[in-house]
Amino acid sequence: MISHVVLFQPKPDLAQPERDALVAAFERAVREVPDVRGVRVGRRVTHGAGYETAAPNLADILVVIDFDDLSGLQAYLRHPAHAELGARFNQAFSSGLVCDFEVGELRTIFGALI
Repeated sequence: MISHVVLFQPKPDLAQPERDALVAAFERAVREVPDVRGVRVGRRVTHGAGYETAAPNLADILVVIDFDDLSGLQAYLRHPAHAELGARFNQAFSSGLVCDFEVGELRTIFGALI
């Protein structure tokens, strides 16, 4: 499985109509692209853990979109609905990070690293 991970910080002055348009574009992209297998979104939680002070304040929002394989991710990235979503994201965030990960069994993934 491939997970497309997006971490971002929305602009503090992002107007509600732009927020609504971003959500609508996201919903459209994951609905219209048949290669999407799963979607998770989250909001950052802080609770006083030591690592929070060392972590940059890069993102308050997490989006994870899962695909069966790399070709599914690539089809998603080429889809017109993703083009609209990407444009809206670029207008909406003050900072962000996008990475793709191969997801699998702990020993398989970590075994390749060590």
